Amino acid sequence: MRRVVIRTARRWLYISHRWVGIVTCLLFVMWFTSGVVMMYVAFPNLSDKERLAALPDIAWERVVLSPDDAMKAAGATRFPRDLRLSMLADEPVYRLTNWDGRRQAMSAVDGRAITAISEQQALAVARQHPASRAPQLAEMVDRDQWSVTARYDSLRPFYLITLGDEAGTELYVSSRSGEIALDTSRSERVWNWLGAIPHWIYPTVLRKDGPLWRLVVLWISGICLIVAVSGIWIGILRVRLKRRDGTGRITPYRGWMAWHHVTGLIAGLFVLTWMVSGWLSLDPGGYFSDRNTAREAMRRYAGHDAPDIAARLPMPRQRDVVEARFVWLDGRPLMIVATREGVQTPIDPASGEAVRLAPDRLWAAATKLIPDAHLSERQLLRDYDAYWYAHHSERELPVLRAVFDDEARNWFHISPITGDILGRTDHSRRSYRWLFNALHSFDLPLLLMHRPAWDILVVLLSAAGAIISVSGVVIGWRYLRR
Repeated sequence: MRRVVIRTARRWLYISHRWVGIVTCLLFVMWFTSGVVMMYVAFPNLSDKERLAALPDIAWERVVLSPDDAMKAAGATRFPRDLRLSMLADEPVYRLTNWDGRRQAMSAVDGRAITAISEQQALAVARQHPASRAPQLAEMVDRDQWSVTARYDSLRPFYLITLGDEAGTELYVSSRSGEIALDTSRSERVWNWLGAIPHWIYPTVLRKDGPLWRLVVLWISGICLIVAVSGIWIGILRVRLKRRDGTGRITPYRGWMAWHHVTGLIAGLFVLTWMVSGWLSLDPGGYFSDRNTAREAMRRYAGHDAPDIAARLPMPRQRDVVEARFVWLDGRPLMIVATREGVQTPIDPASGEAVRLAPDRLWAAATKLIPDAHLSERQLLRDYDAYWYAHHSERELPVLRAVFDDEARNWFHISPITGDILGRTDHSRRSYRWLFNALHSFDLPLLLMHRPAWDILVVLLSAAGAIISVSGVVIGWRYLRR
């Protein structure tokens, strides 16, 4: 009876793997090939460096309103999450982001609220971009493939402007505030149809509904995960260890079936870890914590919450400033000015003189982030390590790491130049780093230190996964033809 049950179970295991695998192997082929593309072409995104490079110098002589005046005109009751001064074409404006995510733009000339900009203003913004040659309005866009996510909702709709350069750059300029939200190049748009879009199952019609997209991807990847597990199980059951024929073959199959079996035995574990880590990246059980720093922690770090910082605006000696941010740090007001090259300098908003942030002052502010915990370690990172590294994006060095002994074991990374909190990670986020970034992206310190080794390993494993998948497609097609 026991043997009958085992034979029946094996039979249904083989049947289910065969027929479900016919469809899922197509998905596996898509994921492995698109993953290689994603190694070198990221989904379009406007980095802070690109954003600053497209801004004109601030016309300080035209600034009439102080930061305090701007917050008063905006009706702020608390110091905003973000307060900046930059140019909108030829007009200086204050840009405020409130803690609820709402954005406001206030003219620094007369204090009026800017709620819409004209086509000519949008083109004037585009002309400042370093790639601009002959900017033209292509169309008005509310939501398309590259601006599909909710992060752009407060800026919609956009003026889509072509710059006329050889790279085919297109800018998304907010029709509400005149901010550049995104830029894409022709190569990015083409390669992403072979990379991120199929890999993430990211068509606009699906991705515009975030919860639905997440549910669909969870189910699809979950089914594929089951297929991968069943395939590894079958591969182990069918391997020949004690009954090899005269040729020494470990597989009873030939042709495509042999390719499918052998490569599955060799790379099946990596396929499984890729599937598990990819599935976990969507946080199906809500286990992983939010990576953002809580508002109350930011308020304690700032040491100030009232909507005031400077009753007048000083003119810094540094003339090539394209943006000024206004922040509080441990009860001290600061104006962080940035150049088009991305160099940031703290300025005293009372005198306009450059200041240097003392490490002791930064550590004193850091201790207030979690008042009920002890700052157990104060680290200065001069080199990247397993938790602070640059691979797919740039990261500042040196950087301060404040380690707390609270229940969540929080770490905060702080810029020693500006005092900005660059990131927060706790025990669950560090677990995510190993369960996703290490297992899925192979962001391992040794490989990242020797970058060609990372490329070679990931491409070889992706090729092995593709062989497993393509052979599965061929086998499935032959079964369907029969």
